[in-house]
Amino acid sequence: MLPIEESLPALKQALETGNTALLQAPPGAGKTTRVPLAMLDAPWRKGGRILMLEPRRLAARSAARFMARQLDENPGQTVGYRTRLDSKVSPATRIEVVTEGILTRLIQNDPLLEEYAAVLFDEFHERSLQADLGLALVRESQQALREDLRLLVMSATLDTAPIARVLGDVPVITSEGRAFPVAVHYRPPARNTRLPDQVVAVIHEALQQQSGSLLVFLPGAGEIRQVTRQLAGQLPEDTLLAPLYGNLKSEEQDRAITPAPDGQRKIVLATAIAETSLTIEGVRVVIDAGQQRRAVFDPNSGMTRLVTGRVSKASAEQRKGRAGRIEPGVCYRLWSESEQFGLADYTPPEIREADLAPVVLELAQWGARTPEQVNWIDAPPPAHWRQAQTLLRWLDLLDSEGAITDHGKAARELGLHPRLAHMVLKGRVLGFARLAAELAALLEERDLLGPGAGADLHERIRVLRGDSQRPGVDPARLKAVRQAARRLNRGTDTGGLPAETDVGRVLAQAYPDRIARRRPGNQPRFQLSNGKGAILREDDSLAGEDWLVAAELDGKAREATIYLAAPVALADLETDLAAHIDQREEATWDDKRGTIMARQVRRLGALVLAEKPLSHVDPALIQQGLVDAVRRKGLDKLPWSDDSRQWQARVQLLAREFPGDWPEVSDHALLAGLDTWLAPFMAGMQRWADLAKLDLMQALNTLLDYPQQQQLDELAPKAMGIPTGQRVTLDYTADNGPVLSAKLQALFGWTRTPRVAAGRVPVVIHLLSPAQRPLAVTSDLASFWANAYPEVRKDMRGRYPKHPWPEDPLTAQAQQGTKKRPAR
Repeated sequence: MLPIEESLPALKQALETGNTALLQAPPGAGKTTRVPLAMLDAPWRKGGRILMLEPRRLAARSAARFMARQLDENPGQTVGYRTRLDSKVSPATRIEVVTEGILTRLIQNDPLLEEYAAVLFDEFHERSLQADLGLALVRESQQALREDLRLLVMSATLDTAPIARVLGDVPVITSEGRAFPVAVHYRPPARNTRLPDQVVAVIHEALQQQSGSLLVFLPGAGEIRQVTRQLAGQLPEDTLLAPLYGNLKSEEQDRAITPAPDGQRKIVLATAIAETSLTIEGVRVVIDAGQQRRAVFDPNSGMTRLVTGRVSKASAEQRKGRAGRIEPGVCYRLWSESEQFGLADYTPPEIREADLAPVVLELAQWGARTPEQVNWIDAPPPAHWRQAQTLLRWLDLLDSEGAITDHGKAARELGLHPRLAHMVLKGRVLGFARLAAELAALLEERDLLGPGAGADLHERIRVLRGDSQRPGVDPARLKAVRQAARRLNRGTDTGGLPAETDVGRVLAQAYPDRIARRRPGNQPRFQLSNGKGAILREDDSLAGEDWLVAAELDGKAREATIYLAAPVALADLETDLAAHIDQREEATWDDKRGTIMARQVRRLGALVLAEKPLSHVDPALIQQGLVDAVRRKGLDKLPWSDDSRQWQARVQLLAREFPGDWPEVSDHALLAGLDTWLAPFMAGMQRWADLAKLDLMQALNTLLDYPQQQQLDELAPKAMGIPTGQRVTLDYTADNGPVLSAKLQALFGWTRTPRVAAGRVPVVIHLLSPAQRPLAVTSDLASFWANAYPEVRKDMRGRYPKHPWPEDPLTAQAQQGTKKRPAR
């Protein structure tokens, strides 16, 4: 009997008396396959279907097949599944296992979810973007339209506090599971040891010392291939090697998770795909490389890059638990025990790191134009949201108010990323319907040709159409991509195989921000229309092209490597993207010539398509050129004074203490806003030397409104009175400032540490000797007088006998000079 069975009565009761519950059950408890089946006889179901969401296609297929076997049926009867490229459901289906994106489409098409009696979110601890979005939409539908709809959130390691904030005070049912003890051995690699080498060494150690099959966690398919090559010819005859990652053929994935034949053992080399949801029978040894690969989106470049980093403690525990399913197990961790304590508790939710364009478009269709209109578990980062809206407006999928357009509705219906959906629709208009559909199908999946095949997308189109035969192409994946392309193809296409530049022309509709122009020089380096740099391998067939459209890059901040691209003709860009080409007069600073260059420029984003010098220059353009000069040379080239730097530090302190109430005035923020605060004060200036006459303090002050200018001296005073009656200037630019420096004797009787920013920030006191050398630094005067002063007095009274060193500094009179002579 599976451990979850003991919790099923409580779970059934919770869903009988209420409509929402949380279920926490560790891996192996049986929640994925037993809970949906247990709901089939629930009276509240009333014939409605049970919808269960899985984060991955393999997990969805595996769970549906297992449940179908329990009923002595095939998938597609009582239990079915639906993924983007595969579906087995029928009118008889009562339990539908789907990948997460399917739910969003279902609820958009039918907010009532009339066919369904319950929605189950499995493995919710993974906190995928689609799961977070799906939960928000289902919860809103449940509260507004369907009180009878049951909602169950299931997880192995659920941090219930953030979810309870959204779901309210709902029952939490916990299954203890059935975990056998797992011994943990730490095997950190020696310095300069490559990860694959360490993995192979520990595999050999485990094979010699342990029984049972091995599950080895690696960060990605590349590392799996390296370890596979190194193990070739080194394994005993009774040991099978099985890779497991998302890009494998489905039959190879199934082979990896089936039990090893009698008398044999298995080594499964897996990515995080095997961390949850899947049960790999016979595993009693886990080897965890301790790394995971995550997609992290950069809103500045609009590109996603894969980042390899440490697993979280929760993930490490999940992986360890795979070894204790059927008997006591062993887990080898390829890091030190001390490093274990430094791991993050949980992996960050995907919503904090993902490209939000699909979500923003979905929510615009739902009627939510701002993130505040959605009840999130974790709100999306504002920068990611803004970037998504900017892109969707560029693609005409949203209007200027953030509402979905008719074009946006048509794009959303395609079930693709908004970029690709826009490309498919525009491809039909341009007469390239089939090509656009093929490109979308190719780009929705992992690269058909795999690493080392070059970047040329035209070659992928040739393979897809059967005009080119490439070894190693998975026939099943090729078939699936062709089917997806046929589903998307609407309209007539220009005849025959498209030209290479036709591929780029269509691709530019999806990636107008990734149009690339070759830089001068021998190496294939490019500037992208989003302002970033990119590079191709020198031996790539596209290395000699002047203009490209990059579909896939690694997203590195300085210079991204282009993985998939197509050449494009400048004339086609001029025609197809005319609405986005900007022609204007501009002036920029030329460092080589040391002067301002004024010209008429035609731009596509950051790319200059054409330019010519201006003979008559508007003075306003000169002003623009000077602003550009400041931006290039740096803020420190302006005529700063101590007063202006102190002003900056004072305002920055208040911005930190009162976020949102005071402007950011860091150097970075000031550079970003030069056109607002500096440019108006450059009127009439003609050359760089004129900046010496700039009243910088007056310009900076325009960043504050009148009430803020009045409050500045109150909240962050320039100077402060001390017990002698003098006023001492505060240094806000000092480390850990503000700092007040004064002779120790001048502060006798001052027990309370002065504070600024409405009492929020203590002033750091630098206590000086009579020779103006530092004696002590404190932000707690009372503690200094009580604890440190006696030692200072003992050391200093002999050195400075003419200055007072009273035993009780709290009652002594503050003075600036030497001891007062006694009256005669």
